[in-house]
Amino acid sequence: MLTKVKPTAAIIVVAVYTALQLISNIASTKIGMIGTFAIDMGTFLYPLTFTMRDVAHKILGKAHVRIMILVAALLNLAMVLYLWFCTLFPADPSWPLNEEFSAVLGPVSRIVVASILAQLIAELADTEAYHWFVTKITKRFQWARVLVSNAISVPLDSVVFVLIAFAPITLFGSQGLEWSIVWSIFWTNIIFKGIVTLASMPMIYVTPDRDWDSDKSDA
Repeated sequence: MLTKVKPTAAIIVVAVYTALQLISNIASTKIGMIGTFAIDMGTFLYPLTFTMRDVAHKILGKAHVRIMILVAALLNLAMVLYLWFCTLFPADPSWPLNEEFSAVLGPVSRIVVASILAQLIAELADTEAYHWFVTKITKRFQWARVLVSNAISVPLDSVVFVLIAFAPITLFGSQGLEWSIVWSIFWTNIIFKGIVTLASMPMIYVTPDRDWDSDKSDA
């Protein structure tokens, strides 16, 4: 049930959430550097999905947000399957980037599998933490909802994603990275996801709060 908001707001939030999921997964195929620390380049966008999920929870309620999370996971899976499908076709002789396409987007399969599992675990945990806060603790202090739910989901997401996506074992044809790089990515993920969480917390106020007492569908 939508509360105090127009359906347009729900459409925008769900679309932005899904787009951030897909773009982050592709961006994570590049490992960048910040000083001496390695970081997957999806880190700057992906934390926004947690805050957008919180906004969607406020607009749509827990049951619908669960559906949104599952659909986004399926779309990520569809993306990697389609990219794999594209690599099966021989390249036109006039197009010189076939090997680069496969080399860059080939590892997406492992990264997307890692992201899907991390997303399902962390964002469903985020959903439960957010709902617990507003129903058991207080309906005030919307910024605190985001802070508490993200404090649980960010570390959980980071450890699941980094270990599956980059651990030095062979998965889906990708050999992974050295452990020193893996842990560097993990800690930079935690730090920058925390920074993005704090910076994006005001987004929770972009829509009016729902009437939690009158909405029994999310009990």
